[in-house]
Amino acid sequence: MSQEAAPTDFIREKIAAELESGKYPRVRTRFPPEPSGYAHIGHAKPICLNFGVAEEFGGECNLRFDDTNPATLQLEYVEAIQEDIRWLGFDWGDRLFFASDHFDRLYESALELIRRGHAFVCELSSEEIAARRGSLTSPGEESPFRNRSPEENLELFERMRAGEFAPGERVLRAKIDMGSSVLPMRDPLIYRIVDTPHARTGTEWPIYPMYDFAHSLSDAFEGITHSLCGIEFTDRRPLYDWVLESVGWPAPRPEQTEFGELNLGHTVLSKRKLRPLVEGSIVAGWDDPRLPTLRGLRRRGYPPEAIRNFTRDIGMTRRDVSIPLSRLEASVREDLNRTAPRVMGVLDPLRVVIENYPEDQVEDLEAINNPEDPSAGSRSVPFSRTLWIERGDFLEDPPKKFHRMSPGREVRLRYAYFVTCTKVVKDAAGEVVALRCTYDPATRGGDAPDGRKVRGTIHWVSADRALEAEVRLYDHLFTFEETSELGEGEEPVDRVNPESLETRQPCYVEPHLATVQPGDRLQLERIGYFCVDPDSTSERPVLNRTVTLRDSWAKAQKKKPA
Repeated sequence: MSQEAAPTDFIREKIAAELESGKYPRVRTRFPPEPSGYAHIGHAKPICLNFGVAEEFGGECNLRFDDTNPATLQLEYVEAIQEDIRWLGFDWGDRLFFASDHFDRLYESALELIRRGHAFVCELSSEEIAARRGSLTSPGEESPFRNRSPEENLELFERMRAGEFAPGERVLRAKIDMGSSVLPMRDPLIYRIVDTPHARTGTEWPIYPMYDFAHSLSDAFEGITHSLCGIEFTDRRPLYDWVLESVGWPAPRPEQTEFGELNLGHTVLSKRKLRPLVEGSIVAGWDDPRLPTLRGLRRRGYPPEAIRNFTRDIGMTRRDVSIPLSRLEASVREDLNRTAPRVMGVLDPLRVVIENYPEDQVEDLEAINNPEDPSAGSRSVPFSRTLWIERGDFLEDPPKKFHRMSPGREVRLRYAYFVTCTKVVKDAAGEVVALRCTYDPATRGGDAPDGRKVRGTIHWVSADRALEAEVRLYDHLFTFEETSELGEGEEPVDRVNPESLETRQPCYVEPHLATVQPGDRLQLERIGYFCVDPDSTSERPVLNRTVTLRDSWAKAQKKKPA
């Protein structure tokens, strides 16, 4: 993002002022994901913020995985998150870190806290610690082990490091203030015993730092200047600062700043709440195009530029924000309108035979690839005697404002000719199965020479040359807009939209789609924007609907009776 195009918000204003004052010589941010799941659209906001701010101010952004919990760490997620960040358009160069890279220094910092009298080994169980924490209106109760000498605490902590205790028998706690009005400052845990092997360090460490302790010190070790966090970390900022001060880290220290997180309508961003959909095969895996994972959005056809623009346009606030999903979809439409090539396809085919067109003739007609981009040029589209049109583009007894095909009415075939329906063919059940038409050869690619006008233009494909395709129409995964609409005891899995996926086959598309590749994006004219799915073959492309041409869901909601 160029400096001119960069947005302005309280975070950027703060950074600019600190650079101008000389507090920091340069900017270094970090994105610290926990590799316990796939990144989703909610993560896109901090990704774009941290990497974007660093780029705008000529600084650097580190990627650091928080692997302090070996029980949830999976290297599969490490690779997936890196892939997703690169897909969004960002890179960390040689600044890939893991919290486990700092385990030795973190351990030494814990020893320093003990020597300074700022930490102690506690033998209370987790339940006892929680019971003694107090509440927002009452102070906590100090541990009976709080006043051990530094020497005794050093010995016990070293024994924890040596693996002499079982999980839960000992923890290391910061010694701060059990009467603090900030609950995270009431002697929080900073180390615990875990007997699960670590995916990177194996069984080398039987003890692991808690996130709050590892977070601040890892920022310091890596020279981070601005630790940009979600608003849920606001109450933990005093602990962030306390850790750095108590180990004696010199100024200038990294500084934590919080911002409001993103919530999207019709969307759930909790892995715990999404997991039942995957494990119950309600969706087809974590890359299902209905899911808000970045992998799912990529498969659906969301351009990374659209997601970056969306996070920029919604701005950065100090409070959590709830944004209608339609706003993200509008960003996607805006991008695809500029970049997606146009093609013709028929999702609900109805056969049309042009009786006065030569039986063996096939013409190549010129079609514009993208009217928004003249440099995209044009393509050839085969036209023949037998065509497919959308069933919805024909009505035998149309209402007054219906301007598409009906008996005796002349319409324009996109890029082709004027045609008139002369006969309707029905099956034994009375269903329309084909139309007989005539065409005017003088109207090829334009208006009639005699100046007559038609009001309807419809798309089509040649039945002789069309490519058969499968089309997947995706809609909102959930029937609620906000999770607050869920009833007591209801989970999102209970409110899955039964129409979130509709598969159409056979559909027919222009023959040159035999050359498309998975991930290619296009617009089916008059239908919507689509993306080529990895399930595609050259003989049978599979197209995922990325987004409709307009916000049809919002219109449908407005039409519902009160």
